[in-house]
Amino acid sequence: MAGVSAGGTVTALWDAELPQPPSTRRTAAATARQAPRSAGECTDQSYATRREKGLWLAAVLPARHVAAGAVAVALIAACQSGAHASSGTRDPSFPKPPRGATVFGRQLGDDALALAVVPRGKTALLVQASVVGRQGNGLQGLRLAFTVAGHRKVAAACAPGCYRARFSPAAAPRAVDVEAPGLARPWHVELPAAWPPHSAAFLVARAEKVWRALHSLTFHETLGSGVGQAVASTWRVQAPDRLAYQVQGGWAGVVIGARRWDRAPGATRWQPSAQTPLHQPVPFWVSVAAASVQNTVTYRGRPAVRVSFFDPGSPAWFTLVIDPKTSRTLDSHMVTNAHFMHDTYESFDTTPAIVPPR
Repeated sequence: MAGVSAGGTVTALWDAELPQPPSTRRTAAATARQAPRSAGECTDQSYATRREKGLWLAAVLPARHVAAGAVAVALIAACQSGAHASSGTRDPSFPKPPRGATVFGRQLGDDALALAVVPRGKTALLVQASVVGRQGNGLQGLRLAFTVAGHRKVAAACAPGCYRARFSPAAAPRAVDVEAPGLARPWHVELPAAWPPHSAAFLVARAEKVWRALHSLTFHETLGSGVGQAVASTWRVQAPDRLAYQVQGGWAGVVIGARRWDRAPGATRWQPSAQTPLHQPVPFWVSVAAASVQNTVTYRGRPAVRVSFFDPGSPAWFTLVIDPKTSRTLDSHMVTNAHFMHDTYESFDTTPAIVPPR
């Protein structure tokens, strides 16, 4: 991660900055799924949250110009009709991580590769790799292998796109190396120093609450769909329903309530049109599972905590850098089929006002 360096111990910062939630508090995963309820919404996730997520994708470019817009519109329509929008919650064969896992994700060429590591007793481990193709399908028939503490095992298939092995090292594991087709060298994954790791569910739930309470923020994004396919953009969002974006060398847009304005690359005039109102600011994830503290880091000169989790409502794998004092999200990576996103956040509540373009 740009601007991030590891440092300190998880336990020290956790104890100093991250109070454990009371036992009577609702789970963070349930809190993260909360959003205003209305008639006709999806039964498994908030329609409002899904609509916000879909329209973020649609806003990158006008829907008439890119497939992403059509995908977002289809997502909204499916939710309104009562169908599940998430392939992960609808398809039981999707290679989601097992319960109790610590998760990691990365791009693998045009595909998504994720690792889940589950403690099984004192030092024993269940290791699972998930390989997801561009259409959201688990890729079958691959040869994967894992190495833990110098012991290498070829993974056994457990479902489409799911590959597993079990290990019983003599001491607490420090890392997992993953061999997969398309990797020039094994993917070396450092495990949290505290093992089993601390849960990050409470921290992520708090970060979402802070995000939704912001008046404004700015973020810089790199969004790719495969090898050599990526765009960079800058976004400004402002409560309760405003956003503005500029794609590097491409489209620009402004959304205010039920109106939007788009400007084509190289053009000087803005084209107005109608827009489904957005509720902003909102985070990108829909729900939270397998949330773990990875480590402490120094991010742009300040102490922070790196966490990871799986979002079954998308489905997608997330890695966040969170300021433990403010609970603001400073950096995020998302990995899912045909979407590899990296965002950095700044100008919290100090972003310039978003106004109609002239």
